[in-house]
Amino acid sequence: MTPDMSGVATIALPRLPLGDPHDCTDANDELSLYLAFYDTLVKRRNGRFVPHLAHSWRVDEDARSWTFELRPGIRFHDGTACDAEAVAASLRRMAREDKGYTLGSPAVWRQYLGDAEIDADGLTLRIRLGAPIADLLDVLVQGFIVAPSILGRLDRGERALACGTGPYVAETFAAGLVSSRRNPHWFAGRPANAGLRFLLEPDAGTRLEMLRDGRAQLANTLDPAAGGPSRIDGLTLHRFAAPVAIIYLLNAAKGPLADARVRLALSLAVDREALIRTVLPGAADPLQGFVSPRHFGAGTGPAGGPDLARAKALLVEAGHGNGLTLGLDCPTRLPDEAERLTAALGTQLARIGVRFDVHLHPDREAYAHMVRRKEIRDLCVFDSSPMSTFRVLHEKIDSRIAGAWWQGYRNQVVEELIDIGRGATDDAARACRYRAAYEELQRDPPWLTLYNPHRVIGLAGHHPDFSLPDDGVIDVSDLPALARQAAT
Repeated sequence: MTPDMSGVATIALPRLPLGDPHDCTDANDELSLYLAFYDTLVKRRNGRFVPHLAHSWRVDEDARSWTFELRPGIRFHDGTACDAEAVAASLRRMAREDKGYTLGSPAVWRQYLGDAEIDADGLTLRIRLGAPIADLLDVLVQGFIVAPSILGRLDRGERALACGTGPYVAETFAAGLVSSRRNPHWFAGRPANAGLRFLLEPDAGTRLEMLRDGRAQLANTLDPAAGGPSRIDGLTLHRFAAPVAIIYLLNAAKGPLADARVRLALSLAVDREALIRTVLPGAADPLQGFVSPRHFGAGTGPAGGPDLARAKALLVEAGHGNGLTLGLDCPTRLPDEAERLTAALGTQLARIGVRFDVHLHPDREAYAHMVRRKEIRDLCVFDSSPMSTFRVLHEKIDSRIAGAWWQGYRNQVVEELIDIGRGATDDAARACRYRAAYEELQRDPPWLTLYNPHRVIGLAGHHPDFSLPDDGVIDVSDLPALARQAAT
């Protein structure tokens, strides 16, 4: 291995999707790039929000009026001032109907900021919402603040550019490569690495070899079978459970799964541990509810089961004592194990007389649009990725919103808890309501929840204290020194 003497660390990524930072994404490769070049008003740390561009904030008791005080003296990479008006420009752009697009779902941010009054006065930013949102910080933690000078170019579709206030300044955009240097004026400290090179390498095995031979100092999304946390051949392999939830959306609008008894029967028949052993082998944590254990307000009780006797009794009660065939839509990627998972789940549910009529979908984006249009058969393989408990409830479960991924589920108890929670500015009170919703959604499941998959990140060298934020996204400003610093 030839050590890197320049102080520039190379990060090998399976995707290099530098897009529009105001489109909604939960892809950790893309978010890592944005965190290099842009800042947000707040950051999430250890389950709580901490100051970032805003040194302080307050929210009125109505959970509608928010005031943020920005740090003085911050400048964008182009030298212009990052004041409240510049921040407001980014938030207003996020709220546009043509922004906030994520796979199959347009205008994600508009549903939260679209009716907001956003006012700027020097370093004071005020947001007056049309409805209470005590969890507004869940949105603003992905509200990347972009220099007004490039907003027009982003609107014209240019993507090979980045200009924020972040810890690194973009220098080169080439096919499969984005290079950057440390921002000497970054307000939040001095990142350990003098520069970063983001390099595209789709193959996980090649990314691991790049770590071993010194072509890369960090590699994202390695094969979970590689190990971790450990030190192998001079590498640190860090394993973690991603907050993404692998689930089956259930068509509660029509057909057999409109009956709560049938939805609960499926949940009770599943052996999550056995599924994980069969499909992943072992590289996941069982998911007991609609969000991961790291989500705000997540409950801790088990989902129940496997209880085949009770599952069969529920099916008999629902009129399916002679068996039941369900139409199932399955993508061929995202999750990449979807076909194997469907086969293993089919084997398990056959024990209670449930069988699948499987329909495969190789075009993942068309599949997402099908789900958004609510054209699924009885169930479909999907995932749930927002780190926000409120966003999951609002966008996917509340029938009054009927969001992109909602599939006909209605539960008045849960909706009353959502209403109370969104207006509760006290964190403990709000978490209590979400825990109650968690328990109700176990009793009356809208989805078939299965697991949180494991991910592995590799670093060159020995880094026993390395950890990741709650969302599993690499925050490059927190990385240890990965390349030997050049003499100065």
